[in-house]
Amino acid sequence: MSTTSARLLSLLSLLQARRDWPGALLAHRLGVSGRTVRRDVDRLRGLGYPIESVKGPDGGYRLGAGSALPPLLFDDEQAVALTVALQTAATGVTGIEEAAARALTTVRQVMPARLRHRVDALRVVAVGRAGDATGPRVEPSLLMTLSAAVHARVELRFDYPPGPTAGPGEAVPPPRRTQPHHLVTWGGRWYLVAWDLDRDDWRTFRVDRISPRTPTGPRFTPRELPGGDVAAFVAGRFAGAAGPGDWPCRGEVILDLPARTVSTWTRDGLVEELRPDRCRLVLGGWSWPGLAAVLGRYDADIEVVGPPELRAAFARLARRYAAAAQATDR
Repeated sequence: MSTTSARLLSLLSLLQARRDWPGALLAHRLGVSGRTVRRDVDRLRGLGYPIESVKGPDGGYRLGAGSALPPLLFDDEQAVALTVALQTAATGVTGIEEAAARALTTVRQVMPARLRHRVDALRVVAVGRAGDATGPRVEPSLLMTLSAAVHARVELRFDYPPGPTAGPGEAVPPPRRTQPHHLVTWGGRWYLVAWDLDRDDWRTFRVDRISPRTPTGPRFTPRELPGGDVAAFVAGRFAGAAGPGDWPCRGEVILDLPARTVSTWTRDGLVEELRPDRCRLVLGGWSWPGLAAVLGRYDADIEVVGPPELRAAFARLARRYAAAAQATDR
């Protein structure tokens, strides 16, 4: 690989590692001049990478979102991690098994031979714990449709057949007209929290029973959820079911991960989608340090919403882990 090509790959890797990069810092990391960085950025733009210029005292660059997906860059560790994640999803995540298997095939085809042999030797099978609830299949396209309606604040009509307790011969109800507010998971199932326009009340709908109708309705002004907290609202609707409120310590965080990813590993908490790549998680634990440690397993940037005890527990663990990292063998 030529020096220029290697430098372009290094530059692209840096741009993927964080949101904003000052130009001077990029030049320092790459060991080149600012002029060379500008030329390399122009080369990447020519290859289809949407790199934006950031204004400010230092100037800089940002890898933006494009309408087309240019070639992706993964180092060896990232490629192996992606393979493990896709294999796990393909065998253990309800509703996205086929898509994950196709994605795994696509990623494998574009890997260099040395790395392909490495990941081919890696086989992962997801095995659930005894007693884990297995939610019904929910198509990713349905989640995307409901999520779009929630974020666009448009009224949604959908068919919602009676549950298994319905009597024989019961008439099929008319479509439900709703104002969707929250898309959440609880106990391994997806739910839509919405205002039911015909019943003039809040309702919680199981997503696997929803069949949306088109087109969507007009935009609406969001109502305030009773209590102002979706976790407390859903917990109230499922009183008696295991949830974050059953633990002595209850915390709330924002994770830089998709709700679908987090919900896969969360059976006793509430996950709410905020954006396609960001979600809110309410979880319980026996102690604040224990809860902080559990939240750390998601391996993503964490924003603590509250309470202060959880924030203090993160600080305590950070000091403890930093001391452990600096300790030398005796």
